Amino acid sequence: MKNFLDFIREQGVMGLAIGFVLGGSVKEVVTALVEDIVNPLLGILLGAGNGLESATARVGTATITYGHFLSVVLDFVVIALIIYFSVKGLGLNKLDKKKK
Repeated sequence: MKNFLDFIREQGVMGLAIGFVLGGSVKEVVTALVEDIVNPLLGILLGAGNGLESATARVGTATITYGHFLSVVLDFVVIALIIYFSVKGLGLNKLDKKKK
């Protein structure tokens, strides 16, 4: 059992597993937060009446729909911040030990 725990610590498997579980667990909550609360508020600020996802820009005859991209990027940033602060706050970043 000790060899198995050493392998997990040395290879960084614990950090990967924690990131995977936390990312999967909070994705739906963060997506709902971004889509239902943040996007409409940002849409109002940007002048897009139906929320951030409907934000577009006209360049000549082309229409650039950048709102959905910004929404996905915002979703990613919020998830990354939650994982970062969860790992730091719980002290899980100290579980992995480096090889000497």
